[in-house]
Amino acid sequence: MMMPVQLPQTPNQKNSLFNAMNCFIGAVNNMDQTIMVPSLLRDVPLEEDREMSSLKSDEAEGDMFSYYQLLKSIRRDIEWGVRCATADERRKESMKITRTNSSGSTCSYSSTCSYSSFSSEEDLEEEEDLEKLFQYHLTGLQGVLSKLTQQANFLTKRYKKEIGIGGWGQ
Repeated sequence: MMMPVQLPQTPNQKNSLFNAMNCFIGAVNNMDQTIMVPSLLRDVPLEEDREMSSLKSDEAEGDMFSYYQLLKSIRRDIEWGVRCATADERRKESMKITRTNSSGSTCSYSSTCSYSSFSSEEDLEEEEDLEKLFQYHLTGLQGVLSKLTQQANFLTKRYKKEIGIGGWGQ
């Protein structure tokens, strides 16, 4: 397995998207290496404790195995890109987990994405809206990655507790 290259972190990079993705991928890799028998997670309910209750979505009820599969799937999407919608639908049906509603966005490279100077106030407003929209989604993505990282760490800790090795490797 190829490990991602870890670059030295400066104080300004602490809140970067790359750092959030690295932390999440590292937590899922640790979870994956710790959980040697994922089938042991089947039918094990998630504890209703303070740590996990803040990480669960309103709709996502399931066992530890479902969350394990979900986290690994998200890691794969980050590392390899999002697969086609039909594959995602099959995965969701097989796991029986629905993700919370999110607004779908589409990207296109059109003439609106140019580096030329603005010709009117309307162009300037559109550019400011794009910047605000980008900042909004970037902040949201960093928040989601942070919660997913906490969830992966929680599942790792909970797995160790379930099999009786709670104090090992900490």
